[in-house]
Amino acid sequence: MSLITITSGLGCAASGAARIVADELGVDFYDDQRLQEEAFKIGIVHDEVKGVEEKAPGLFDRLFNRKSQAYLNLMEALIYEVARRGQGVILGHVAQWLIRDFGCALHIRMYASKSNRTGYLMEQLGVEHEVAEKMIRKSDSERNGFMQFAYHIDWNDPSLYDLIINQDKLGEKGAAKLVIDAARSQGVLACSLTAMDAMERLSLLKRVEAAIIKNQISTLELNIDVPEKGVVSLTGTINPLESEAHVVEIAKGVPGVLEVRSDVTVPTIHDIG
Repeated sequence: MSLITITSGLGCAASGAARIVADELGVDFYDDQRLQEEAFKIGIVHDEVKGVEEKAPGLFDRLFNRKSQAYLNLMEALIYEVARRGQGVILGHVAQWLIRDFGCALHIRMYASKSNRTGYLMEQLGVEHEVAEKMIRKSDSERNGFMQFAYHIDWNDPSLYDLIINQDKLGEKGAAKLVIDAARSQGVLACSLTAMDAMERLSLLKRVEAAIIKNQISTLELNIDVPEKGVVSLTGTINPLESEAHVVEIAKGVPGVLEVRSDVTVPTIHDIG
């Protein structure tokens, strides 16, 4: 089985190569549209994923808006859900970082020079040279800002990737062939059932966290775990204005949750004072 993540910048034309790889290997291709379709299947509603961009939120959002963390949890849940299947080509969405410890995953970075990226956008979008350059600068800045903010990583760090491909020299088909050959090599390990089970539990964990955050309940002192398939464990403390029953109800409402084990402490106002 082949599980591949492909990362690239705006104008690198990685989507075409990624599709060739998926078709040749006979696996699904997970671009933005396909990932949104998968999100709906696991209970993430349309409004929660529609129009979300990978960029660092502003100061106001970081301080007062909890949607950012909820989105991160949902995005992670989605990537883990796809990864547990053990095969597929995932384009973008920080997948190279989220499943970095997934032994059977092959992480690819597709690179193209600024001039080639600019020319590609001019041709595809019919924009002027200056506009294309501005689009690339803005996209690269926002993407790197997002990764720094959310995961404290530099997306240009070569250690995140197993293979970095210069598309200027290889082109779309050449880049695709290189990825296909790497995916079929003996060095890429087969996915184990244990690894896929771990990804399934991580997906459920992130969806439960997102649901709790969405209901304006802080998770700073609340420990959430998925010790086994379909089972959610809640421990720690919650706001005294909330109830344990409410938190349990939220967790039970997440698709895939079969049982909730709760040992949550709700301090009284007197205890806090």
